[in-house]
Amino acid sequence: MQKYFKTAIIAGTQSGCGKTTIMLALLQELKHKSLNVQAFKAGPDFLDPYWHQAITMKPSYNLDTKMMGDEACISQLNKHSQQSDIVLIEAAMGLFDGTTGVGEKGSSAHLATILKTAVILVVDVKGMSGSIVPLVTGFCDYAHKLGFIIAGIIANRVGSNHHAQLLATLLQQHQLPTLLGWMKKNAPQLPERHLGLKIPEKTDIPNFAEFFYLDYQHLLPALTQLNRQENIIRQHKSLLKNKTIAIANDAACCFIYPSNIDWLQEAGARICFFSLINGEPIPENADALWLPGGYPELYAEKLARSSSWLSIIKFIEANKPVLAECGGAMLLGKKLIDLDGKVWSMAGIFPYISEMKNHLVSLGYRNDASGMRGHEFHHSARINDEKIATCFTLNRGDKGIAYKNVRASYIHWYFASAPEVIAGWLS
Repeated sequence: MQKYFKTAIIAGTQSGCGKTTIMLALLQELKHKSLNVQAFKAGPDFLDPYWHQAITMKPSYNLDTKMMGDEACISQLNKHSQQSDIVLIEAAMGLFDGTTGVGEKGSSAHLATILKTAVILVVDVKGMSGSIVPLVTGFCDYAHKLGFIIAGIIANRVGSNHHAQLLATLLQQHQLPTLLGWMKKNAPQLPERHLGLKIPEKTDIPNFAEFFYLDYQHLLPALTQLNRQENIIRQHKSLLKNKTIAIANDAACCFIYPSNIDWLQEAGARICFFSLINGEPIPENADALWLPGGYPELYAEKLARSSSWLSIIKFIEANKPVLAECGGAMLLGKKLIDLDGKVWSMAGIFPYISEMKNHLVSLGYRNDASGMRGHEFHHSARINDEKIATCFTLNRGDKGIAYKNVRASYIHWYFASAPEVIAGWLS
Protein backbone atom coordinates (compact mmCIF):
# COMPACT_ATOMS: atom_id res chain seq x y z
CA MET A 1 0.00 0.00 0.00
CA GLN A 2 1.27 3.48 -0.84
CA LYS A 3 2.34 5.63 2.09
CA TYR A 4 0.31 8.60 0.91
CA PHE A 5 -3.00 9.59 -0.64
CA LYS A 6 -4.04 12.65 -2.62
CA THR A 7 -6.85 14.89 -1.42
CA ALA A 8 -8.68 18.17 -1.96
CA ILE A 9 -11.73 20.01 -0.72
CA ILE A 10 -14.28 20.69 -3.48
CA ALA A 11 -15.61 24.09 -2.39
CA GLY A 12 -17.86 26.72 -3.93
CA THR A 13 -18.13 30.46 -4.07
CA GLN A 14 -21.59 30.20 -2.48
CA SER A 15 -24.42 27.78 -1.83
CA GLY A 16 -26.16 26.74 -5.04
CA CYS A 17 -23.11 27.14 -7.29
CA GLY A 18 -23.18 23.46 -8.22
CA LYS A 19 -20.46 21.92 -6.02
CA THR A 20 -22.50 18.76 -5.31
CA THR A 21 -23.02 18.17 -9.03
CA ILE A 22 -19.31 18.74 -9.66
CA MET A 23 -18.40 16.46 -6.74
CA LEU A 24 -20.51 13.64 -8.17
CA ALA A 25 -19.09 14.15 -11.66
CA LEU A 26 -15.56 13.95 -10.25
CA LEU A 27 -16.37 10.78 -8.31
CA GLN A 28 -17.79 9.19 -11.45
CA GLU A 29 -14.76 10.16 -13.53
CA LEU A 30 -12.25 8.88 -10.97
CA LYS A 31 -14.17 5.65 -10.43
CA HIS A 32 -14.19 5.19 -14.22
CA LYS A 33 -10.39 5.31 -14.06
CA SER A 34 -10.50 2.45 -11.52
CA LEU A 35 -9.17 4.58 -8.69
CA ASN A 36 -10.09 3.86 -5.08
CA VAL A 37 -11.89 7.07 -4.10
CA GLN A 38 -13.15 8.01 -0.64
CA ALA A 39 -15.66 10.83 -0.24
CA PHE A 40 -16.30 13.04 2.78
CA LYS A 41 -18.73 15.88 3.47
CA ALA A 42 -17.87 19.06 5.34
CA GLY A 43 -20.53 20.11 7.83
CA PRO A 44 -23.46 18.25 9.39
CA ASP A 45 -25.38 17.37 6.20
CA PHE A 46 -26.96 13.90 5.86
CA LEU A 47 -28.13 14.03 2.25
CA ASP A 48 -25.03 14.78 0.15
CA PRO A 49 -23.19 11.78 1.65
CA TYR A 50 -25.95 9.47 0.39
CA TRP A 51 -25.21 10.70 -3.16
CA HIS A 52 -21.49 10.15 -2.64
CA GLN A 53 -22.18 6.64 -1.41
CA ALA A 54 -24.39 5.87 -4.42
CA ILE A 55 -21.31 6.29 -6.63
CA THR A 56 -18.44 5.07 -4.43
CA MET A 57 -20.48 2.25 -2.86
CA LYS A 58 -19.11 3.04 0.60
CA PRO A 59 -20.11 5.45 3.38
CA SER A 60 -19.20 9.10 3.09
CA TYR A 61 -18.21 10.54 6.47
CA ASN A 62 -18.82 14.03 7.84
CA LEU A 63 -15.97 16.36 8.77
CA ASP A 64 -17.30 19.23 10.88
CA THR A 65 -14.90 21.29 12.96
CA LYS A 66 -17.76 22.96 14.83
CA MET A 67 -19.61 19.80 15.87
CA MET A 68 -16.73 17.32 15.99
CA GLY A 69 -13.69 19.44 16.78
CA ASP A 70 -10.40 19.74 14.86
CA GLU A 71 -8.73 16.60 16.22
CA ALA A 72 -11.75 14.40 15.49
CA CYS A 73 -11.88 15.64 11.88
CA ILE A 74 -8.20 14.81 11.36
CA SER A 75 -8.69 11.39 12.93
CA GLN A 76 -11.80 10.73 10.83
CA LEU A 77 -9.95 11.60 7.62
CA ASN A 78 -7.02 9.34 8.48
CA LYS A 79 -9.18 6.44 9.61
CA HIS A 80 -11.28 6.21 6.46
CA SER A 81 -8.58 7.05 3.90
CA GLN A 82 -6.24 4.16 4.62
CA GLN A 83 -7.13 2.18 1.47
CA SER A 84 -7.79 5.16 -0.81
CA ASP A 85 -5.88 6.57 -3.76
CA ILE A 86 -7.80 9.85 -3.81
CA VAL A 87 -9.92 11.59 -1.18
CA LEU A 88 -12.44 14.27 -2.11
CA ILE A 89 -14.18 16.35 0.53
CA GLU A 90 -17.32 18.20 -0.53
CA ALA A 91 -17.50 21.58 1.19
CA ALA A 92 -20.54 23.19 2.80
CA MET A 93 -22.09 26.53 1.75
CA GLY A 94 -19.52 28.97 0.36
CA LEU A 95 -15.84 28.38 1.08
CA PHE A 96 -15.56 31.06 3.79
CA ASP A 97 -19.10 30.71 5.20
CA GLY A 98 -19.55 29.46 8.74
CA THR A 99 -21.58 30.28 11.80
CA THR A 100 -19.62 33.51 12.32
CA GLY A 101 -16.99 35.63 10.63
CA VAL A 102 -15.02 34.82 7.48
CA GLY A 103 -13.45 31.37 7.29
CA GLU A 104 -13.79 30.74 11.01
CA LYS A 105 -14.53 27.48 12.86
CA GLY A 106 -17.18 25.41 11.13
CA SER A 107 -16.37 26.77 7.67
CA SER A 108 -14.80 24.75 4.87
CA ALA A 109 -11.90 27.22 4.87
CA HIS A 110 -11.16 26.33 8.50
CA LEU A 111 -11.34 22.63 7.59
CA ALA A 112 -8.77 23.23 4.83
CA THR A 113 -6.39 24.85 7.30
CA ILE A 114 -6.57 22.09 9.90
CA LEU A 115 -6.37 19.25 7.35
CA LYS A 116 -3.57 21.06 5.47
CA THR A 117 -5.17 20.34 2.13
CA ALA A 118 -5.74 22.44 -0.96
CA VAL A 119 -9.09 23.59 -2.30
CA ILE A 120 -10.56 23.24 -5.77
CA LEU A 121 -13.02 26.09 -6.25
CA VAL A 122 -16.31 25.62 -8.11
CA VAL A 123 -17.51 28.81 -9.83
CA ASP A 124 -20.94 29.28 -11.43
CA VAL A 125 -19.92 31.08 -14.62
CA LYS A 126 -23.31 31.56 -16.25
CA GLY A 127 -23.15 34.98 -17.92
CA MET A 128 -19.52 35.47 -16.81
CA SER A 129 -16.23 35.91 -18.61
CA GLY A 130 -13.73 38.56 -17.43
CA SER A 131 -15.39 38.80 -14.02
CA ILE A 132 -13.94 35.41 -13.13
CA VAL A 133 -10.54 37.09 -12.69
CA PRO A 134 -11.33 39.47 -9.78
CA LEU A 135 -13.62 36.87 -8.22
CA VAL A 136 -10.97 34.13 -8.18
CA THR A 137 -8.26 36.64 -7.23
CA GLY A 138 -10.19 37.63 -4.12
CA PHE A 139 -10.79 34.04 -3.08
CA CYS A 140 -7.13 33.13 -3.62
CA ASP A 141 -5.88 36.13 -1.66
CA TYR A 142 -8.10 35.39 1.33
CA ALA A 143 -7.20 31.69 1.23
CA HIS A 144 -3.50 32.67 1.33
CA LYS A 145 -4.24 34.93 4.29
CA LEU A 146 -5.74 31.96 6.20
CA GLY A 147 -2.89 29.62 5.27
CA PHE A 148 -4.15 27.38 2.47
CA ILE A 149 -4.23 27.52 -1.32
CA ILE A 150 -6.81 27.28 -4.07
CA ALA A 151 -5.14 24.82 -6.41
CA GLY A 152 -7.58 24.83 -9.30
CA ILE A 153 -10.92 26.01 -10.67
CA ILE A 154 -13.88 24.02 -11.99
CA ALA A 155 -16.49 26.04 -13.87
CA ASN A 156 -20.18 25.15 -13.70
CA ARG A 157 -22.94 26.07 -16.18
CA VAL A 158 -20.54 26.75 -19.04
CA GLY A 159 -22.21 27.90 -22.24
CA SER A 160 -19.93 26.33 -24.85
CA ASN A 161 -16.45 25.03 -25.61
CA HIS A 162 -15.51 28.57 -26.62
CA HIS A 163 -16.77 29.90 -23.29
CA ALA A 164 -14.65 27.34 -21.41
CA GLN A 165 -11.56 28.18 -23.45
CA LEU A 166 -12.07 31.90 -22.82
CA LEU A 167 -12.24 31.29 -19.05
CA ALA A 168 -9.15 29.08 -19.13
CA THR A 169 -7.19 31.72 -21.05
CA LEU A 170 -8.21 34.54 -18.69
CA LEU A 171 -7.16 32.55 -15.63
CA GLN A 172 -3.81 31.72 -17.25
CA GLN A 173 -3.15 35.29 -18.37
CA HIS A 174 -3.62 36.56 -14.82
CA GLN A 175 -1.50 33.84 -13.18
CA LEU A 176 -4.50 32.36 -11.41
CA PRO A 177 -5.19 28.67 -10.70
CA THR A 178 -5.76 26.47 -13.73
CA LEU A 179 -9.21 25.63 -15.07
CA LEU A 180 -9.23 21.92 -14.21
CA GLY A 181 -12.65 21.13 -15.60
CA TRP A 182 -16.05 22.40 -16.55
CA MET A 183 -19.70 21.34 -16.63
CA LYS A 184 -22.09 22.23 -19.44
CA LYS A 185 -25.06 24.44 -18.62
CA ASN A 186 -27.53 21.74 -19.74
CA ALA A 187 -26.19 19.08 -17.35
CA PRO A 188 -28.80 17.04 -15.44
CA GLN A 189 -30.15 18.55 -12.22
CA LEU A 190 -30.35 16.57 -9.00
CA PRO A 191 -33.85 16.03 -7.56
CA GLU A 192 -34.65 18.02 -4.42
CA ARG A 193 -37.27 18.26 -1.70
CA HIS A 194 -37.78 20.57 1.28
CA LEU A 195 -34.71 19.44 3.26
CA GLY A 196 -32.44 19.69 0.21
CA LEU A 197 -31.47 16.85 -2.08
CA LYS A 198 -33.62 13.75 -1.86
CA ILE A 199 -32.08 10.42 -0.95
CA PRO A 200 -31.05 8.88 -4.27
CA GLU A 201 -32.57 5.86 -5.91
CA LYS A 202 -30.53 4.09 -8.59
CA THR A 203 -32.50 5.84 -11.32
CA ASP A 204 -31.75 9.28 -9.80
CA ILE A 205 -28.01 9.18 -10.41
CA PRO A 206 -27.21 11.00 -13.67
CA ASN A 207 -24.30 10.01 -15.85
CA PHE A 208 -22.39 13.27 -16.16
CA ALA A 209 -19.79 11.94 -18.62
CA GLU A 210 -21.16 13.70 -21.74
CA PHE A 211 -21.63 17.00 -19.87
CA PHE A 212 -18.39 17.16 -17.86
CA TYR A 213 -14.86 17.78 -19.07
CA LEU A 214 -11.95 17.08 -16.72
CA ASP A 215 -8.29 17.86 -17.34
CA TYR A 216 -7.12 14.78 -15.44
CA GLN A 217 -3.40 15.44 -16.05
CA HIS A 218 -3.66 18.83 -14.34
CA LEU A 219 -6.03 17.57 -11.62
CA LEU A 220 -3.56 15.15 -10.05
CA PRO A 221 -0.83 17.78 -9.37
CA ALA A 222 -3.49 20.07 -7.89
CA LEU A 223 -4.36 17.53 -5.21
CA THR A 224 -2.51 17.66 -1.91
CA GLN A 225 -0.33 14.65 -1.08
CA LEU A 226 -0.85 13.60 2.53
CA ASN A 227 1.02 10.89 4.39
CA ARG A 228 -1.07 8.09 5.79
CA GLN A 229 -1.05 8.21 9.57
CA GLU A 230 -1.72 5.47 12.04
CA ASN A 231 -5.21 6.30 13.24
CA ILE A 232 -5.45 6.64 16.98
CA ILE A 233 -8.86 5.47 18.18
CA ARG A 234 -9.82 6.23 21.74
CA GLN A 235 -11.08 2.96 23.09
CA HIS A 236 -14.51 2.99 24.73
CA LYS A 237 -15.00 -0.78 24.62
CA SER A 238 -16.51 -1.03 28.08
CA LEU A 239 -19.04 1.79 27.81
CA LEU A 240 -21.72 -0.25 26.04
CA LYS A 241 -20.24 -3.72 26.36
CA ASN A 242 -22.82 -6.46 25.76
CA LYS A 243 -25.56 -3.88 25.14
CA THR A 244 -27.84 -4.34 22.12
CA ILE A 245 -28.99 -1.09 20.50
CA ALA A 246 -32.08 -1.29 18.27
CA ILE A 247 -32.03 1.32 15.51
CA ALA A 248 -34.98 2.25 13.32
CA ASN A 249 -33.55 2.37 9.82
CA ASP A 250 -35.67 2.84 6.71
CA ALA A 251 -36.76 5.68 4.43
CA ALA A 252 -38.58 7.36 7.35
CA CYS A 253 -35.58 7.08 9.71
CA CYS A 254 -32.48 7.49 7.58
CA PHE A 255 -30.53 10.47 8.97
CA ILE A 256 -27.72 8.53 10.60
CA TYR A 257 -24.10 9.68 10.82
CA PRO A 258 -21.98 6.63 9.88
CA SER A 259 -19.54 7.70 12.58
CA ASN A 260 -22.27 7.20 15.20
CA ILE A 261 -22.70 3.59 14.12
CA ASP A 262 -18.92 3.15 14.24
CA TRP A 263 -18.81 4.65 17.72
CA LEU A 264 -21.54 2.34 19.07
CA GLN A 265 -19.68 -0.69 17.78
CA GLU A 266 -16.33 0.56 19.08
CA ALA A 267 -18.01 1.02 22.48
CA GLY A 268 -18.88 -2.68 22.47
CA ALA A 269 -22.55 -2.47 21.47
CA ARG A 270 -24.34 -4.90 19.22
CA ILE A 271 -26.45 -3.21 16.54
CA CYS A 272 -29.78 -4.44 15.22
CA PHE A 273 -31.89 -2.58 12.67
CA PHE A 274 -35.63 -2.71 12.15
CA SER A 275 -38.19 -0.90 9.99
CA LEU A 276 -41.16 1.12 11.21
CA ILE A 277 -42.52 1.45 7.68
CA ASN A 278 -42.65 -2.34 7.42
CA GLY A 279 -44.27 -2.61 10.85
CA GLU A 280 -41.42 -4.58 12.39
CA PRO A 281 -41.28 -4.81 16.21
CA ILE A 282 -38.26 -3.78 18.24
CA PRO A 283 -35.96 -6.82 18.40
CA GLU A 284 -36.69 -8.72 21.60
CA ASN A 285 -33.11 -8.62 22.91
CA ALA A 286 -32.76 -4.82 22.60
CA ASP A 287 -31.47 -2.92 25.64
CA ALA A 288 -31.92 0.56 24.14
CA LEU A 289 -33.70 2.18 21.22
CA TRP A 290 -32.50 4.89 18.82
CA LEU A 291 -35.06 6.59 16.55
CA PRO A 292 -33.06 8.73 14.07
CA GLY A 293 -34.47 11.52 11.95
CA GLY A 294 -35.57 11.23 8.35
CA TYR A 295 -38.75 11.77 6.37
CA PRO A 296 -41.70 10.55 8.47
CA GLU A 297 -43.98 13.07 6.73
CA LEU A 298 -43.45 11.32 3.38
CA TYR A 299 -44.46 7.94 4.80
CA ALA A 300 -47.09 9.12 7.26
CA GLU A 301 -49.85 6.90 5.87
CA LYS A 302 -47.78 3.74 6.23
CA LEU A 303 -46.52 4.82 9.65
CA ALA A 304 -50.06 5.51 10.85
CA ARG A 305 -50.85 1.84 10.16
CA SER A 306 -47.54 0.52 11.50
CA SER A 307 -47.72 -2.36 13.93
CA SER A 308 -44.34 -1.25 15.37
CA TRP A 309 -46.04 1.14 17.79
CA LEU A 310 -47.11 -1.62 20.17
CA SER A 311 -43.56 -2.80 20.78
CA ILE A 312 -42.29 0.80 21.10
CA ILE A 313 -44.94 1.69 23.67
CA LYS A 314 -44.19 -1.50 25.62
CA PHE A 315 -40.46 -0.74 25.46
CA ILE A 316 -40.91 2.81 26.76
CA GLU A 317 -43.32 1.84 29.52
CA ALA A 318 -40.74 -0.71 30.68
CA ASN A 319 -38.50 2.32 31.37
CA LYS A 320 -35.90 1.28 28.82
CA PRO A 321 -33.69 4.02 27.32
CA VAL A 322 -34.85 5.71 24.11
CA LEU A 323 -33.11 8.44 22.11
CA ALA A 324 -35.35 10.07 19.48
CA GLU A 325 -33.94 12.65 17.06
CA CYS A 326 -35.93 15.08 14.91
CA GLY A 327 -38.15 12.89 12.70
CA GLY A 328 -37.75 10.13 15.28
CA ALA A 329 -39.19 12.45 17.92
CA MET A 330 -42.08 13.33 15.60
CA LEU A 331 -42.98 9.64 15.55
CA LEU A 332 -43.54 9.60 19.31
CA GLY A 333 -46.17 12.35 19.26
CA LYS A 334 -49.93 11.96 19.02
CA LYS A 335 -50.35 13.25 15.45
CA LEU A 336 -48.40 14.36 12.39
CA ILE A 337 -49.81 16.99 10.01
CA ASP A 338 -48.21 16.79 6.57
CA LEU A 339 -47.73 19.60 4.04
CA ASP A 340 -51.15 18.87 2.50
CA GLY A 341 -52.83 19.39 5.87
CA LYS A 342 -53.64 15.71 6.31
CA VAL A 343 -53.55 14.44 9.90
CA TRP A 344 -51.98 11.08 10.69
CA SER A 345 -51.83 9.17 13.98
CA MET A 346 -48.40 8.37 15.39
CA ALA A 347 -47.27 6.41 18.48
CA GLY A 348 -49.03 8.67 20.99
CA ILE A 349 -46.36 8.47 23.69
CA PHE A 350 -46.45 12.27 23.97
CA PRO A 351 -49.54 14.50 23.53
CA TYR A 352 -47.92 16.90 21.06
CA ILE A 353 -48.67 17.24 17.35
CA SER A 354 -45.92 17.71 14.75
CA GLU A 355 -46.95 20.06 11.95
CA MET A 356 -44.95 20.39 8.72
CA LYS A 357 -44.21 23.94 7.55
CA ASN A 358 -43.31 25.39 4.15
CA HIS A 359 -40.34 27.18 5.67
CA LEU A 360 -37.29 26.42 7.77
CA VAL A 361 -38.26 26.45 11.46
CA SER A 362 -34.86 26.13 13.09
CA LEU A 363 -31.22 25.70 12.10
CA GLY A 364 -27.93 25.64 13.98
CA TYR A 365 -25.36 23.83 16.09
CA ARG A 366 -26.44 22.84 19.57
CA ASN A 367 -24.39 22.22 22.73
CA ASP A 368 -25.90 20.52 25.75
CA ALA A 369 -24.55 21.33 29.22
CA SER A 370 -23.45 17.70 29.47
CA GLY A 371 -20.91 18.24 26.68
CA MET A 372 -22.92 16.57 23.91
CA ARG A 373 -22.80 18.43 20.61
CA GLY A 374 -25.18 18.19 17.68
CA HIS A 375 -27.09 20.00 14.96
CA GLU A 376 -30.73 21.08 14.53
CA PHE A 377 -32.45 21.51 11.15
CA HIS A 378 -36.16 21.05 10.54
CA HIS A 379 -39.27 22.21 8.71
CA SER A 380 -41.79 21.14 11.33
CA ALA A 381 -42.95 22.45 14.68
CA ARG A 382 -44.40 20.82 17.79
CA ILE A 383 -47.84 21.91 18.97
CA ASN A 384 -49.14 21.36 22.51
CA ASP A 385 -45.81 20.54 24.16
CA GLU A 386 -45.71 23.36 26.70
CA LYS A 387 -46.45 21.25 29.78
CA ILE A 388 -44.01 18.42 28.99
CA ALA A 389 -40.76 18.15 30.94
CA THR A 390 -37.59 19.03 29.03
CA CYS A 391 -34.47 16.86 28.95
CA PHE A 392 -31.60 19.05 27.69
CA THR A 393 -29.90 22.21 28.94
CA LEU A 394 -29.09 24.45 25.99
CA ASN A 395 -28.42 28.13 25.43
CA ARG A 396 -30.16 27.85 22.05
CA GLY A 397 -32.32 25.29 20.37
CA ASP A 398 -34.83 22.59 21.25
CA LYS A 399 -34.53 21.63 24.91
CA GLY A 400 -36.31 18.41 24.10
CA ILE A 401 -39.04 16.47 25.88
CA ALA A 402 -38.79 13.75 28.47
CA TYR A 403 -40.90 10.85 29.67
CA LYS A 404 -39.61 7.95 31.77
CA ASN A 405 -36.27 7.09 30.10
CA VAL A 406 -37.04 8.81 26.77
CA ARG A 407 -35.01 11.74 25.46
CA ALA A 408 -36.59 13.27 22.36
CA SER A 409 -35.75 16.49 20.51
CA TYR A 410 -35.09 17.99 17.09
CA ILE A 411 -31.34 17.65 17.58
CA HIS A 412 -29.14 15.14 15.77
CA TRP A 413 -26.33 14.29 18.20
CA TYR A 414 -22.70 13.49 17.42
CA PHE A 415 -22.03 10.60 19.81
CA ALA A 416 -18.25 10.85 20.05
CA SER A 417 -18.48 14.44 21.37
CA ALA A 418 -19.28 13.07 24.85
CA PRO A 419 -18.80 9.29 24.99
CA GLU A 420 -19.73 8.78 28.63
CA VAL A 421 -22.86 10.91 28.22
CA ILE A 422 -24.29 9.05 25.23
CA ALA A 423 -23.42 5.74 26.91
CA GLY A 424 -25.44 6.92 29.89
CA TRP A 425 -28.38 7.90 27.70
CA LEU A 426 -28.41 4.43 26.17
CA SER A 427 -27.88 2.45 29.39
